[in-house]
Amino acid sequence: MVIKTTRFGEVELNSEDVLTFNEGLLGFQDLRQFVLLDDPNDDIFAWLQSCELSSVAFPVLEPEIFGHKYNVNFNRTDLESLKMQANQTPAFLNIITIPDDPTQMTANIKAPIVINIEQKIARQCVLQDNNLAIKEPIFTKLQSRVVQNPQTPIKSQGRQFDMTVKLSDSGKGQIDQGL
Repeated sequence: MVIKTTRFGEVELNSEDVLTFNEGLLGFQDLRQFVLLDDPNDDIFAWLQSCELSSVAFPVLEPEIFGHKYNVNFNRTDLESLKMQANQTPAFLNIITIPDDPTQMTANIKAPIVINIEQKIARQCVLQDNNLAIKEPIFTKLQSRVVQNPQTPIKSQGRQFDMTVKLSDSGKGQIDQGL
């Protein structure tokens, strides 16, 4: 299948690359199909791209990359929505907000994207922990991560690489299905 994106042009992907959000995302309840894109020209972020609306794409990071680890007991609604068993380990992604001053970038750790990797089902879960921030500052944490591993792109230090469709670096819109 081919999807149109405003950021990457036309992108060809396989149907098994699509993540299904049965309830949509917060603020985008009508959008149910997304794909994770890996732009080789971006060393930090993967992109959660809508398959239904070309202009909707969010930069995302795995929380471990900026030093956050979730220990969540999902409620029954979350587990049923994700078609997961309580003992399954999902993948987590956080939507990143990047203002004009990138040193002020934040991650929404209160409402992560939770993914049942095997089923390709995802849900944005609002967690009940009041210590989690909607706007967690992450720039300094990312900066220290770069200093620790200057030769390794930040995004390749996580496991989201297994779920992404890698875009070709020879031109946007052409993809490499090598992942």
